Amino acid sequence: MAPPTANDPWLAGRHFGIVIDAGSSGSRLQIYSWRDPRSIRVEKDSKLAYTLPKVEKGTRDDVQWVTKVEPGLSSLEGKPEDVGNYLRPLLSHAREHIPPSLHKDTPLFLLATAGMRLLPPKKQAEILLETCRFLVHHSDFKIDVPSSVGPCGSSVRIITGEEEGLFGWIAVNYLMDGFTGSSQDRTTYGFLDMGGASTQIAFEPSPEHQAKTKDLIDVRLRLLGGEEIHHKVFVTTWLGYGTNQARERYVGEMIREYDAALSQRPHDTDDEDDDDYDYNNKHHLIPDPCLPKDLVLEESPIHSVSPATKHMKKSHKMIGTGSFEQCMKKSASLLNSNAPCPDTPCLMNGVHVPPIDFSVSHFIGVSEYWYSSEHIFGLGGAYDFVQYERAASNFCSRDWQGILKEHEGSRKQHRLGGDGEVVENGKVVQAGQWGPEVELPRLQMQCFKAAWIANVLHEGIKMPRLVDPGGNVSTHGDKVEEEAQKKGLGRPTFQSLDSVGDIAISWTLGKMVLEASKEVPARTKTTKPLVDPIDDIENEDSPIQPIRPPFLSLGGIEDRISPHLPASLTRESLGFSPVLFILYVLVIFMVLGVAYPMRRRLRALCLRTLYSATKRDYAYGDLMEEGKIGRPPSPTTPTSQWTYPIRRFFSPSHAKTKAPLSVVTPNNPILRHIMPNTSRSSPTRSFSLPNGFSSTATSTQYSSRPPSPAFADDSLSLSTQSLMTSRSRNTSQINLSSLAPRSGAISRTNSSYHVNGKTEAE
Repeated sequence: MAPPTANDPWLAGRHFGIVIDAGSSGSRLQIYSWRDPRSIRVEKDSKLAYTLPKVEKGTRDDVQWVTKVEPGLSSLEGKPEDVGNYLRPLLSHAREHIPPSLHKDTPLFLLATAGMRLLPPKKQAEILLETCRFLVHHSDFKIDVPSSVGPCGSSVRIITGEEEGLFGWIAVNYLMDGFTGSSQDRTTYGFLDMGGASTQIAFEPSPEHQAKTKDLIDVRLRLLGGEEIHHKVFVTTWLGYGTNQARERYVGEMIREYDAALSQRPHDTDDEDDDDYDYNNKHHLIPDPCLPKDLVLEESPIHSVSPATKHMKKSHKMIGTGSFEQCMKKSASLLNSNAPCPDTPCLMNGVHVPPIDFSVSHFIGVSEYWYSSEHIFGLGGAYDFVQYERAASNFCSRDWQGILKEHEGSRKQHRLGGDGEVVENGKVVQAGQWGPEVELPRLQMQCFKAAWIANVLHEGIKMPRLVDPGGNVSTHGDKVEEEAQKKGLGRPTFQSLDSVGDIAISWTLGKMVLEASKEVPARTKTTKPLVDPIDDIENEDSPIQPIRPPFLSLGGIEDRISPHLPASLTRESLGFSPVLFILYVLVIFMVLGVAYPMRRRLRALCLRTLYSATKRDYAYGDLMEEGKIGRPPSPTTPTSQWTYPIRRFFSPSHAKTKAPLSVVTPNNPILRHIMPNTSRSSPTRSFSLPNGFSSTATSTQYSSRPPSPAFADDSLSLSTQSLMTSRSRNTSQINLSSLAPRSGAISRTNSSYHVNGKTEAE
């Protein structure tokens, strides 16, 4: 499909943005668009002034705005050279649906999540570097310049689980109008997200609790009217609390309990050692209430929290007993709610979370909260625990063969409710496109996931169950919201959602809302620019820090070396980093090693620089010889004072500076001049002049100048008390005892004469 043409009215004043969500199972490219905020006329105090820019799909086709490739970007570990082939289909799709004239103004972001976080830092850096190179050289889209964040700045990077939570919080409140209206009317929603490996929570504590809570993140957005809104948001992540890793921890606990019970039973002495005991060969099946009745699965506790023996690392067969109530009890211990709490209050695993007032804070759950409620039970939306528990109990207690039969019938009728469905215009037009094997894991794990979600909500986050004060319970999910309104509870305390309108709830939407908000003109030029929330964290000790792979940085080198050092040589023990200290010392020695062989050239360069700075001092001698100035500056001028020690220091040790000549005049003390090295002094000599004059002369002659001519006969008596160092007569002081006409010219050769004679008056 060709991109819109320039004369398309839909394209007028439209901006685009691209986000590639590089997840663990695949990379999904999404194109968003919005009207240029600067082209929108906003009346002061109008309703539009209190809204954010409207972000929508980047194509008018409901399907073409998104495309996906598999597997995840992290699968290129060890072969980063394949990044180009991996990303080429995504980049081609974006070029096809965005007008070429707008490419240079369209920001492109590749933000990696869980899969890339699990790679070693060096592998992360290699993949991100190749990704940056490919996107820069094969597209004209707007990409950040290199910075401390990475080779493509913030355009290509790995985001933390907390950043996912913050972007998701922005997306939910944008779609649910949590940012709309004046500051007094705004009530934001909390955000819950659960994946396979972790779960996140993000919400805005009440004003009274904000003052008592540290590590809140300032989320700043700019409304169309220019007003900047601030929300102090708490966000945290529980690693290992996603459905997949929770299941693995659960299997480990079940195996441990079964082993403990088995060890108390009498058994044959010929049995193998416990570490090598093969339950599969002995046909031992471990009962599991979290699987549908009679379902047998072979599983391994890969991420078991406790040390695993050789036997524990082996796969074991689990057989379902189908009891949702027992599954709730067994899985509740995985919340680790009794863990030490260094900073009260705490929720799961000793993680601090500010108090949540559920009468005011209402939460939206996405991802697994939606899948486990809607795809099997059909209970997505407003949440009612009683109805949810009833549906889960009925499903868990079903015979697995009956579930398989229903699954096959749904597949044939294209009525699957799982991940493989394709929806067009609100109707399922295709199902099972990934094959029935993709749907079967959902059915196998549905009982456990339903129990885990209920435990996280009520035992972990402490969300109250919706119960009527009179003792009656709500049992109709489609009437929960209505019942909540009647009871004065307002909006539902919790609801699971996948989309609002035709826009899917995704953290990528939150990122684009922030980018569109950045384009709104600020009210003043001094307003601080909008940035991603994590870049606004000023506390270096904050537990939430961006992921920075070691792109040849010192910090990255330290992170790689520090784990191999003894405890006594760590930063915590010494108070400074020994790794960085050694690196700095090595750098200094390397600089000295390079500079030492070039010391003569460097000295000459310094001398030339210093002589240029003091050129004015050296020019005075020539100016005096030409008679252009009367006297040079004093040797104690500021310029000479500070440059002399430096010039003296850099002067070659073998160079000898000749002592300057002293010239004494009536109006001057001692004035020093550096004479050329080619000068020489003649001895003092006496000679007679005609008419009875006698003279004693001391001459200084330049080797490049011929001897001075002799004076003609003269009846003149002269007494010169200064040593002439210039060809100018203006620098001499001559005392005449008597004046007489002279018959010859006086030589300019520097001489001193003492003339004794009688004047005509005598």
